[in-house]
Amino acid sequence: MDFIVLSSSRGTTFQAVIDAMQGGALQARCLGLIADREDRGCVEKARAANIPVAIVERVKGEEREVYDRRVQEGIIELWKAAYGESCQLSAVSCQLVLACMGWMLLFSPWFVEMWRNRILNVHPSLLPKFPGAHAVDDALRAGETETGMTIHWIDRGLDTGKIVVQKKCSIKADDTLDSLKERIQALEKEWYPKVLQGLHDGSMFLAQ
Repeated sequence: MDFIVLSSSRGTTFQAVIDAMQGGALQARCLGLIADREDRGCVEKARAANIPVAIVERVKGEEREVYDRRVQEGIIELWKAAYGESCQLSAVSCQLVLACMGWMLLFSPWFVEMWRNRILNVHPSLLPKFPGAHAVDDALRAGETETGMTIHWIDRGLDTGKIVVQKKCSIKADDTLDSLKERIQALEKEWYPKVLQGLHDGSMFLAQ
């Protein structure tokens, strides 16, 4: 299985994936990184690991589908760099997964359908609890005693896609937003490479 990472973040979980590839625990091949800006931490990590990068900058006021079509061009660019100009990318038939790691941009329905059951995401809560951008803060404010992370397939809803794996962590009485995020992120760093390897070796399955 091949995968392309989409990230608009510092790339902390991405680094864990890179480490797993370099250490041999992850045999799936990363064809590259799509990022929205050159100054993202994830870009620095990709370049340090000699992973190809495609920067697809956002244009102010640009519609989501217009941007996503440019993201698609970046994906094709990375695919052809790996397989040659004459090799056509088919999102339906190829064993290519888009692995979102801190990709903070919502996809258009067109893009979700183009990559149906092929867009993997990690979310910092035990879905369906606390979807959206403020999941860790929401769990703290709700007085929950535990939370965690969910790796799931993206569909047209907000964090509603089929769940691949969930892992829990406790919420301590003295937890701050930062301390809780750190424990959740430790789960993400442990399990995202494991899920990618599971998809690669067949112990986990692509969504149908």
